[in-house]
Amino acid sequence: MGPILTLNVHETLRAATGSIECSLDLGKTTSQVEVSADGWRYEGQLYPFMAKCKDRTIYYWDGESFEPVSRYSGALIKLVPTEWGPPTFEIDGIKMLPSAQLSPYDDARRKVDLIQPEGKTILDTCGGLGYFAAWCLQRNARQIMSFEKNPDVIWIRSHNPWSPEADAHYQLVQGDSSQQISQLPAASFDAILHDPPRFGIAGELYSQVFYHQLARVLKRKGRLFHYTGTPNKLTSGRDVPNEVAKRLREAGFTTEIIGDGVLAIKK
Repeated sequence: MGPILTLNVHETLRAATGSIECSLDLGKTTSQVEVSADGWRYEGQLYPFMAKCKDRTIYYWDGESFEPVSRYSGALIKLVPTEWGPPTFEIDGIKMLPSAQLSPYDDARRKVDLIQPEGKTILDTCGGLGYFAAWCLQRNARQIMSFEKNPDVIWIRSHNPWSPEADAHYQLVQGDSSQQISQLPAASFDAILHDPPRFGIAGELYSQVFYHQLARVLKRKGRLFHYTGTPNKLTSGRDVPNEVAKRLREAGFTTEIIGDGVLAIKK
């Protein structure tokens, strides 16, 4: 992965002279950069200053120029910087990960810890940027399988230094978990992480049928964390967390609402 730029980093480079330290991987590490009137040099290669660098945009080097980490195929999907370092992403302007009050990466750690991943085989139903999987790996999970339906999301995460790469312990599958789950063996996972898009975008991932499938592939006493947020609560009075908890209980779980989601344990 080549250097990654944001407006703040680009302005720092523009204002600098000589040798400086800055991050070219969204705050993950720092690097030594030599700055001159012609551009800036990193790992032996000279990079030009950008003619135009936008806020709320992340840029990658495509071999000839810096381009936004975004794709459009029916919806605009883009990687978006945060003040914390690890980015979030948006689909048509809708933020997919919380980042207003804490890092989306740290938020993922808190949720992963609820399922106690060490030594477990884990199903990650909606892979996104892979932050759940990254923390499962750091917490010594035995095996993680992630599904991600959207190929554009898989592409943008390939330019995110904070997204994990597939390895012997981590399998990333391009596919719709609501369809693929029926092909998975019963009682094949010790724990499940379920972070679906909002109900209006992916209602099938909140269905009673899907929750029964989650129960089927989870071992007895296995843990499930289901992110829900609180969409529409102020405008419609709808209580999504309690709706989800009720359906999970019907599927054979005990439930507890924790923070912005539901922790469930299979009976």
